[in-house]
Amino acid sequence: MAFNYDEYLRTNKMPTLWCWGCGDGVILKAFIRAIDKLGWNMDDICVVSGIGCSGRFSSYINCNTVHTTHGRTIAYATGIKLANPDKKVFCITGDGDGLAIGGNHTIHGCRRNIDINHIVINNFIYGLTNSQTSPTTPQGMWTVTMTKGNIDPTFDACNLAIGAGASFVARETMLDPKKLERVFVKGFQHNGYSFFDIFSNCHVNLGRKNKMGSAMANLEWIDSISIGKMKFDKMEPEEQVGLFPTGILKQDTEAAEYTDSYKKVQEAHQNKTMVQL
Repeated sequence: MAFNYDEYLRTNKMPTLWCWGCGDGVILKAFIRAIDKLGWNMDDICVVSGIGCSGRFSSYINCNTVHTTHGRTIAYATGIKLANPDKKVFCITGDGDGLAIGGNHTIHGCRRNIDINHIVINNFIYGLTNSQTSPTTPQGMWTVTMTKGNIDPTFDACNLAIGAGASFVARETMLDPKKLERVFVKGFQHNGYSFFDIFSNCHVNLGRKNKMGSAMANLEWIDSISIGKMKFDKMEPEEQVGLFPTGILKQDTEAAEYTDSYKKVQEAHQNKTMVQL
């Protein structure tokens, strides 16, 4: 029996405004299938997105949605989660939205370990605003802000999330939708800050200027820089240069979750006692 995506989509918004061949649609479908597998009610889900191609995510999914200002998704989502700790809150950002202007909020979302699912659609460029350098743009690649080649070091989003204290961190690509769906299911069930760095293609605004003019060429490049964590861990350090491990990179089930700690503070205040976290 074919999967009924229409049940989860705002069909009046179809077709999407994403470019032909864009990976955002693959990620949206993996997201929907993960939600379906978990059996969650869409009324209990809130999707928060910012500005950029990834910001369209909240327009297309049929649940509670908030389309926020650039870089502020985690701030909005934190308020939503604290006010509604029993609901499932998701943030969808791009690499620019979540790691540049929104990088500070991402750090503190990780640090607090609040139960938010943060999906970074990482296409290595500011796609919607015509090809500016993002924190994940590889060195040497052409952008409209670095037309002689990007000189900034490439940013590893997962290392940031791990260092900042997120209790679940994973990286995948949209090349294997079923694998992506499985990782989403595991991360969505985790009680704490779940961070997903998802490599996706932008062959229009990154690829065409960097000898990857087709979607397939861009995807082949993504495949060449990503490798399973088990294989990555067996490699020598010099062999790991330029490669990004995929899979679940961190899963800490013992870390205190922020809304749980906040509830203890509320109860202690009501009882006029000191809280023990």
